[in-house]
Amino acid sequence: MGPAAHVFVEDPAAPVLDEADRHHLARVLRLRPGEAVTVSDGRGAWCAGHYRGAGRVEADGPLRHDPALAPGVTVGFALIKGDRPEWVVQKLTEVGVDRIVPFVAQRSVVRWEDAKAARQLDRLRAVARGAAMQSRRVWLPIVDEVTTTAALVAELAAAGTGALAHPGGSAPGLDRPAVLIGPEGGWSHDELDAGLGTVALGPTVLRAETAAVAAGVLLCALRVGLVDPHP
Repeated sequence: MGPAAHVFVEDPAAPVLDEADRHHLARVLRLRPGEAVTVSDGRGAWCAGHYRGAGRVEADGPLRHDPALAPGVTVGFALIKGDRPEWVVQKLTEVGVDRIVPFVAQRSVVRWEDAKAARQLDRLRAVARGAAMQSRRVWLPIVDEVTTTAALVAELAAAGTGALAHPGGSAPGLDRPAVLIGPEGGWSHDELDAGLGTVALGPTVLRAETAAVAAGVLLCALRVGLVDPHP
């Protein structure tokens, strides 16, 4: 049986929980003293421990370090309406994506102004942290500030690691472990001609949030060998 909870702290060997995590363990999960937990710094270091009650955790296992998986998987998604960005970040975190990049595409309807962008970014990072706790990750994903398609394409093109999700593209592969998901209106001609190339995510037309999760699942499954690229 696995640990009853997983939490992030600055030093796993001497864990000190913040107020929100103390409340979560005591009032939401209702842990009892002695129940097993794991603690991590979100950068690969972690150890086993137990709950002492009153929102406190004590480490009682050796400090361990899990190396980051390679290659790092990135999924970028054009901003979408409502709370769907939070859902995307939650699911991408759960499946193991390392870097999540919200961006504004040429045909994006949703655009966050500076003040809203800062608030939303804080919210997305909190969602990623919560999802990493739930899924027992020891590496927290990076959630980037909102950028533009042009800036992101330029970065990935220089590194040779990215592709746009688009019908008729090639199969996703670890040679291009960064996939960008366009807005509901699709990519513009300029974006398609920017030099990244395209990958397909299946024979059907997917909603933007579904496409983002599909890309993350495929790339992370390829990385750990759950999917054979050459059956």
